[in-house]
Amino acid sequence: MSRYPDYLSPNPTPTKLTKSQKSRARREPSGVFSLFQAPQIQQFKEAFQLIDHDKDGWVNENDLKEIFSSLGITPSKRMLDELLSARPGGHLKSPSVEEPSSDRGINFTMFLTMMSERLFEFDTEAELLEAFESFDENDTGMVKVEEMKKWLSEVGERMEEHEIERFLKGPFTDRLGNFNYREWVKVLRVNADNEEGEKS
Repeated sequence: MSRYPDYLSPNPTPTKLTKSQKSRARREPSGVFSLFQAPQIQQFKEAFQLIDHDKDGWVNENDLKEIFSSLGITPSKRMLDELLSARPGGHLKSPSVEEPSSDRGINFTMFLTMMSERLFEFDTEAELLEAFESFDENDTGMVKVEEMKKWLSEVGERMEEHEIERFLKGPFTDRLGNFNYREWVKVLRVNADNEEGEKS
């Protein structure tokens, strides 16, 4: 059974739609579009168009080769196959059945579905705990504020000093300069749960 809705999976034997079905299909947007706001969809559309070199509305093997080569990467056949089979409906194909490269591709709706899966599959609480635990050598649930300031200002997506101060100052930092990340993550979870409860 596919994890994607039927309308996102490619239909190997297309059926003839009646005039009213075609009209309804044009009026009803895909469910994946309701997951994002218009500016987010526009950003995804721009990213998709950058990858779609031949501008035919489909990202295929040639488009992927082109984008990888512009980045200085020579993708293997296996890498291209894995990327193209990650599409909605792509996992249904048997690996022994070779699809012509012209039949393999990802349209924008499939691309948006794939992006939504990647964005919504993360367990924020577990990821945050894991990130903080890498600084907590003694497994105390605490990290040194000075060490966190250094990492947050010098590595990855650097934070401004006022952002770091605001983040590490307050009820989660003790007088000895330790940040209680486990309690902070618990509060985040409770706040997220409350926000979801208010929406429903």
